[in-house]
Amino acid sequence: MMRVPDRDQVGSRTRTAARRWLVDTAVVGVVLAAAEIAIVTGREADSADRDWLAYVLGVAMAAPLLLRRRLPVATLYLVAVALLVFYTLGYPGFPPSVVLAIPLYDAARAGFLWRALPVPVAFLSAGYFVTVRRGEPPLDAFAIFLPEFALAAVAMLLGALACSRRAYAAEVRQRLRLAEEEQELLARQRVAEERLRIARELHDTVAHAIATITVQSGTALHLIDREPDHAREALTAIRRTGKEALAEMRSTLAVIRADGEPATMAAHDGGLHRLPDLLAAVRAAGLDITFDSDLDDPRLAEPTDHAVYRILQESLTNVLRHAGPSARAQVSLTWEPEWVTVEVSDDGVGTADGGSGVGTDGVRTDGKRPSGGHGLAGMRERAEALGGQFEAGPKSGRGFSVWARLPREAM
Repeated sequence: MMRVPDRDQVGSRTRTAARRWLVDTAVVGVVLAAAEIAIVTGREADSADRDWLAYVLGVAMAAPLLLRRRLPVATLYLVAVALLVFYTLGYPGFPPSVVLAIPLYDAARAGFLWRALPVPVAFLSAGYFVTVRRGEPPLDAFAIFLPEFALAAVAMLLGALACSRRAYAAEVRQRLRLAEEEQELLARQRVAEERLRIARELHDTVAHAIATITVQSGTALHLIDREPDHAREALTAIRRTGKEALAEMRSTLAVIRADGEPATMAAHDGGLHRLPDLLAAVRAAGLDITFDSDLDDPRLAEPTDHAVYRILQESLTNVLRHAGPSARAQVSLTWEPEWVTVEVSDDGVGTADGGSGVGTDGVRTDGKRPSGGHGLAGMRERAEALGGQFEAGPKSGRGFSVWARLPREAM
């Protein structure tokens, strides 16, 4: 869709164009006045009488300056041609820098210094040799033309300096633009990473809660007529699990700002201090768990503590969903000087080798364990993001095993 410039932009461009036209007109007027004065006051022996053509050539030396912004090199050479015709017709000469200084500056400012250089060199060299040929001593002739050389050199150097400053300003603007784009890219990357972390947190929370509630509700339905007290305990556990999941989801979603950009997540929402509650909830769902740990005082970096808890939570959730009602799980936490190792294994239904058929409680009805999903990928991402290692797969015979090794201090 074509963008239509607004009224302010059009007005600004119009004012800028008007200012440039006034400046160029003023420059043409100044050069024209200087050229005509030089023609009128010129005195040179054996020169032709000034006539109307001489003054027309003075106009021809100034008029091309109207093109100085768009065609600086062409402007310089048009002025030079008019000046050359003036000298060739034998009119009284005047210093060429009177009309060449401004186009020399414009050409150098536009970055065409080397294209402009032949013009002053040719005119000043020719004038010097003609003066010497007429009997002027070489040193005196050099003294005569030295101010002309200086004026032409100053005009070109000023133009080159302006060109350099403009190029430097353009480079600075380009660097600033690239820096802004890089900052914007980094900001988008941080937002994407934070959204991924929030998605993992929500997945872990919801998956664990639903799996636990599904198993507990199945138990309650099975016992509600025969053992109402045990069914009441299962329903109470369902209520507690649901409240905890809602509270955790509320805490996770609270970090999303009103403008839609996620803020930094608080790692303390899930850590090993919640491990006893996790084990109790899973055991209440009917899973037999053996817990072995040599972490009497598990002092871990906050990101590691959070990742270890989430890996344990997701692993036990998978056992509840897929291992079968009679499965047993073994949870192990091993302390090393710089590492902590997490292992969750079970003796439930077989391997992740495909098949079909999943029961309403999330357990395969064909004795096979589902593969894929976001759980294993999320656990691997958590471990590798901290510089750790992760492995998961079926055990020989029956069961499944998850193993992760994470640094005590987050990298």
